This record gives sequence, structure tokens and C-alpha cells, in this order.
Amino acid sequence: MELNILHLYPGLMGLYGEYANLTLLKEKLELLGVTVHLKTAEPEEAPDFAAADFIYMGAGTERSQKAALAALLPHREELKGALDRGAVALFTGNAMETLGASVTDAAGKTWEGLGLAGFTTTETDRRTPGDVIALPALWDSPVVGFMNKCSFTTGVDSPLFPSLFLGFGTEKEQGSEGYVSGNLFATHLTGPVLVKNPDFFDLLVCRIFESKGWTCPDRFPDIPYQREAYEVTLKELRAPRK
Repeated sequence: MELNILHLYPGLMGLYGEYANLTLLKEKLELLGVTVHLKTAEPEEAPDFAAADFIYMGAGTERSQKAALAALLPHREELKGALDRGAVALFTGNAMETLGASVTDAAGKTWEGLGLAGFTTTETDRRTPGDVIALPALWDSPVVGFMNKCSFTTGVDSPLFPSLFLGFGTEKEQGSEGYVSGNLFATHLTGPVLVKNPDFFDLLVCRIFESKGWTCPDRFPDIPYQREAYEVTLKELRAPRK
């Protein structure tokens, strides 16, 4: 079993240590007997979407996001083709916003999006950082994480998280958050989202296996302290705020 992971623009879109998601994903897949090839694509390169089985892009500054979007736009049909054939993709932080119809910056300039979803994003001059507990639609356990954005995203018709127990959603406090369509997953949560959330991690691994025609494992290998760290974080975030 062989698998190709494509990491888009880590130099631009790696603001919160997003590389850790792929480091741990590669480790877990190898424990399951998969030979993993991890490739990166920088803005001056044409991403090899034809060979990609899993595609990832993390968060960047607002300026970096626009540079990544400009680099990716000429290749959106190839990206769409990869998704249409079943490749799994995860976009985190403000990478999520590039998937929509447009992004309007705080100065009022509108940037064309990839058009893989119908939502639109408007940036503001107000930043809303904070911890998050998200309630997913596709699995049972809450997701924990951190968000740091200065935008509102409207028109999301298929949120990854129908509501938040804690945090600011795409449009409002404790509102819906993220986006999912088939094997395309997106969330404004930043950093090592998969490292922090073992059940989300395992869901994506199953999707990857299914997309390759492999049988999803009955049991996943334990990553030392991953689930323990998740439980501690969830307990601390649920504790009453002073």
C-alpha cells in the first residue's frame, strides 16, 4: 500500500505549526503498513494533484493567504479533478476561505476564490482569537482547538461543525463552523488540529483508506499521549471561566 500526501505552500501557509498534522499522519499511516510519500509544493511550482491522495493547506497571515490563493487559482481545475476522483483534502485556518467564491479584504478589495464552495468571506479590522470546542456532524466526540481570525464567512451550506460549545463560528458566537463536502474538509481551527483530536484524525485516515479501496482498520495504532492530551484539553476548556 502506497500513499501520496501533498502539502501546499508550507512556506506561506504554516503559521501555527501545521506541519505537525502531516508528520503525525505519516507516522500513523506507516504504523498501519502504508508506504507514505510526502511532497510539498511552493507557489512557483505546479502542484502534482494528479498523484495526490491527501491534500493539505494550513493557515497564514492575511497577506500570505492572498499569495497562496493567487498561486493556486491557475491550478483549481486540477485540484477539483483530484477531489472528483476521491482524493481527501483538509484546509485549516484561513486556508478554508480560499475554497469559497471570494475573499474581500479589510480595505474592500475582493479576491476571486477557488469556487469549490459557494460561501464568501469578508475580512474586518477586528481579530477574534480564542479557544474552541466544536460539535461535529460526522463523529461523536467534540473537537478542541484554537482560532485566530479577523473575518466572517457567510453562505456555508454544509458546515463541518453544526455548532460550537465554545468559540466564534463562521458568523457568530457558538454558531456553525467549517465546511465539508465529500472528502473535502475545512475549518478555521489553526495549528495541529489532527494531533489534538484523535477521532477526527481517525475519521480522515478511514476516508483515505476508503478512497484508495482499502479496508478501514478495525483498530488504530495508539500514538503515545495523544488521547490523554485530548481529554485533558477538553476538560480544561469545559471548566467554568473565572
